[in-house]
Amino acid sequence: MFGRRIREQWAGLSGRRLDVLVAGCGRPDPLDLEGVEARVTGIDEDLPVLRESTSARKDLDSWTLGDLRTVPVPPRAFDVVYVPFLLERLDHPELVLDRLLTGLRPGGLMLVRMRDRASAYGTCDRLLPAPLRRLLWRRFAPKDAVGPLPARYRPVTSRQGMHSFCLTRGLMVTDDASCRSGPALKGRLAGLVAFACSAVEKLSRGALPASHDEIIMVIRNPHSHFARVI
Repeated sequence: MFGRRIREQWAGLSGRRLDVLVAGCGRPDPLDLEGVEARVTGIDEDLPVLRESTSARKDLDSWTLGDLRTVPVPPRAFDVVYVPFLLERLDHPELVLDRLLTGLRPGGLMLVRMRDRASAYGTCDRLLPAPLRRLLWRRFAPKDAVGPLPARYRPVTSRQGMHSFCLTRGLMVTDDASCRSGPALKGRLAGLVAFACSAVEKLSRGALPASHDEIIMVIRNPHSHFARVI
């Protein structure tokens, strides 16, 4: 989905270079930019595990780590802002999203991947005490997974929360999908994790589904103020 939308965005620029911001570059999750002329800038929190992972990436032209509430984001400098698995680990995700939006050009795209707090997997992840998460991480996560990272899961990290955020900012959600991609569902004890998620779904009477844990959204920043109002 993201690759197709990026190519459509680039085609609309009449061959101009695509400026891309990756907010959450500490996880090695590169975009599909094959055949697209692009300059990619990365930002993320300054945590040891994220610094090590970011410094090993080869797809970033530049990157900065720090407090995402204050890290420099030039206004209207990017055609695409990619936010992979960042929002669920922030204390103030709306504030960071607003700062990222200042860097998005009119007509630009925000591509979001986030863990759903309203899923069975997200519920287990956010309710586990931090010391226990650190203890269990290497047993449940794949060897190449970056972490463990904070698990804040504020209300915006849900389908309803993100749609409400976009509505109040005049943004248009053009694509909305979900899938299963949690690290613990790919590790050695994936079967046990799947069983636990199914149990949470049954105990919640379906309110916390085990069918997905990730939400994928393509969000467009309208060209004009009038489009926002409409």
